[in-house]
Amino acid sequence: MAASRLQPSQEVLRVAVDTGGTFTDCVWLDRGRLRMSKVFSTPADPSEAIVAALPQISGGTVLLHGTTVGTNTLLQRKGARVAFVTTAGFEDIIEIGRQNRPRLYDLAVERVPPLVQRRMRFGVAERVAPDGSILQSPSREDLRLLARDVHASGAEAIAVCTLFSFANPENEQLIGRVLEEPGLPLSLSHVVLPEFREYERASTVVVNAYLQPVMQSYLQRLEMRLRRGRGKGRASRVFVMQSSGGITTLEAAARQPVRTVLSGPAGGVVGAAATAKLSGFARVITFDMGGTSTDVALVDGEPRPGNEGEVAGLPVRVPMLDIHTVGAGGGSLARFDAAGALRVGPESAGADPGPICYGRGLQPTVTDANLVLGRLQPDRFLGGSFALDLPRTRAVTAEWLRAQGSRLSLEEFAEGMIRVVNANMERALRVVSVERGYDPREFTLVAFGGAGGLHACELARALGIPRIVVPVIPGALSAFGILTSDVIKDYSQTVMLGVDARLPMASLRRRFQPLEQSARQEFRAEGWSGRLRLERSADLRYRGQGFELNVPFTSSLLAEFHRAHHFRYGYSHPRRQVELVTLRLRAGMKSPRLPVLAAQPNGGPRPENRKVRFRGKSVSTAVYERETLAVGRSFRGPAVVAEYSATTVVPPGMTFRLDRTGNLLVEADKKKAPAGGAAELPPKRKR
Repeated sequence: MAASRLQPSQEVLRVAVDTGGTFTDCVWLDRGRLRMSKVFSTPADPSEAIVAALPQISGGTVLLHGTTVGTNTLLQRKGARVAFVTTAGFEDIIEIGRQNRPRLYDLAVERVPPLVQRRMRFGVAERVAPDGSILQSPSREDLRLLARDVHASGAEAIAVCTLFSFANPENEQLIGRVLEEPGLPLSLSHVVLPEFREYERASTVVVNAYLQPVMQSYLQRLEMRLRRGRGKGRASRVFVMQSSGGITTLEAAARQPVRTVLSGPAGGVVGAAATAKLSGFARVITFDMGGTSTDVALVDGEPRPGNEGEVAGLPVRVPMLDIHTVGAGGGSLARFDAAGALRVGPESAGADPGPICYGRGLQPTVTDANLVLGRLQPDRFLGGSFALDLPRTRAVTAEWLRAQGSRLSLEEFAEGMIRVVNANMERALRVVSVERGYDPREFTLVAFGGAGGLHACELARALGIPRIVVPVIPGALSAFGILTSDVIKDYSQTVMLGVDARLPMASLRRRFQPLEQSARQEFRAEGWSGRLRLERSADLRYRGQGFELNVPFTSSLLAEFHRAHHFRYGYSHPRRQVELVTLRLRAGMKSPRLPVLAAQPNGGPRPENRKVRFRGKSVSTAVYERETLAVGRSFRGPAVVAEYSATTVVPPGMTFRLDRTGNLLVEADKKKAPAGGAAELPPKRKR
């Protein structure tokens, strides 16, 4: 792949692309104005949709890409055939895993099968002690036989993870040199994750190897397509969004695709936090409902990545934003289970065949339910450029209900689907808030994604969240977040130090120096220019504990740890010895800043009233175009606010207004809402 460089320049157009299950979103800034386009995704080859969208943009461009290729590869188990090499006797560590059970009282529970078959696991007679001293080096004969067996196994990628290689990688480096073969991806654990906990480290390096050939092939194909179109104004340079909330080069993403498994959702969290902050809200719960899934996260100030994650049931210990995902989206399919209960998702219609109202689907989806209830307007989808087929939706859904033996009316069935899918998403919101010790009533719900605004108000009411923010271009906010993301690289090193009352600050700063040197070298080698920002932190725990808390590395490190422990667990032990487990460095460089997007003081034609169903009743509801709303003027629900990328539904008893930044704010109405359509409220008086 060609080397990628990104220099802040006004002559180069930055375009962010987020490939979702149903739509591929493009966002760019044109002469100070934010623009976007949406095209249907091409699941067989996501690069086709990207190339189809870019001809709409003229001039040389830098493409910032949020991809679901890694996530889908893991979920569908369509990755490479991996050879796993480790210390002899530990070949089965990726299958044995931990003792914890996914469902404690399920006697028939089935564990997630490992990504590497038993015959593809190879042991080497070598050993490194916990302190890094080499107890046994692999012999030349053992290495020769290992290389012969691995290369004869038909492996498409190799993952190497030996015991305590994070303390001393010499043996692992020796094994890596022997196994190197042109064209065969090689993942070494001391490079991918130089941290303790053998099972999690082994799982992470195996996932990386499993994804490497797929991701490399996809990125090379994308780069080739874009290179062929450079003369027509297409992208000439490509960067990829990481799960940690920052972008990286195409080459780095191809080397370590494990860092991109939450690429698109991470862009949504970054975009939601940035747009909410413009309206003065720093404590937010993000709610991203797309076509296939819903991603939720809690941001208390700034989006901060965690270091423990799980994707498709497999531990992945690389920095990633704490995002909880459920199979509930606009394309989620309805079904009746064996007991006759209505279920929604996690199966999705995706982009092909899509919902019934798109013209090809045959099984009801959440999008179809919203259309039947009047919450989606058939003539205002994608700004009117794509008409939703309401007669077909009603006819096909009625036939499907008859085939299921259901006596529900279309409206009863549609409302039931909305209640079921809302219950699934409410549980997800509780996971990232209540179950983590946060009170959702102290936060603002930021709703985005193509379907977020359709369900946000009902979810906010259920959780007592006082306010909803629907940002600018909500249906493409993940792409906007990618557009505003900084360049980020994360480094770590396990040290395992017992810490008493006084911190050995000088010694610890020396331990950070190799990480900082690596960061500067990598940024320089990739051609980045600008001021490098370094953020140091450390994982600490009380001696004897099995889990750590990450706190910023300052002179008050111990006091911050005790405080964080008390917040998380309700108690602390200031006199108990603390272990400093892992040092972490987050190196970042600011991307070119986007201008603040202020809303224009519009005031368009009066809305038209249409029938929309709320709580079993058909109510006359005002339908607005978002771009015609007057800035600062409040309106009462019920109302439907339509725009190009999404639709927002405001039920009775709530008010909404467009603030000066362009965000749509929805709150509970202090006065009782009228029974009819939306009523305009007088503007607030200036004090």
